[in-house]
Amino acid sequence: MLVGYARVSTQDQNLELQRDALQAAKCTRIFDDKMSGAKAARSGLMEVISFTWPVDTLVVWKLSRLGRSIKQVSETVPLLQKKGIELKSLNESIYTTTATGKLLVHIIASFGHFERDNMIENTKAGLEAARARGKKGGRRRVMDDKKKAIAISLRAAPKRPVDEICKMLNISRATFYRNTKPESSEARSV
Repeated sequence: MLVGYARVSTQDQNLELQRDALQAAKCTRIFDDKMSGAKAARSGLMEVISFTWPVDTLVVWKLSRLGRSIKQVSETVPLLQKKGIELKSLNESIYTTTATGKLLVHIIASFGHFERDNMIENTKAGLEAARARGKKGGRRRVMDDKKKAIAISLRAAPKRPVDEICKMLNISRATFYRNTKPESSEARSV
């Protein structure tokens, strides 16, 4: 029996391309995950390994869907082989019933690992270059100094409900309280 496994890295991404390919490959059941391939504990992968029998074949759209590091793929493939489960990758045309297929799994896993490391390196370099130009990363501040001063003065004269102040300043209650809390020494004396 052919059993499919699909994975995307984030909740925003779509599994349909992989599912369509796995259905076209005649997979009778498809398991999936929506999380990074760098994470070792993926419930969908554990389910598919538990579900398959020694005569089954695990089918993935691409080998990188199985894992993003050499270590992960190198640990998963022998686990499958120990259970008597073959692995088939549609995109790379790999089938682990042959010696060449087993070798190609490790070579392609190495490229996947390289691609991930390269992406991380490029992101770090881009962030460092932006910092060198004076750019700051992260979310934009909701409360500038002017808004903060208004919020503090409105909190000091509690004639308006907090919800009304938040709506007026277009901020959340948590932001209001975080930015208007009294200093620790003043809080003790009150």
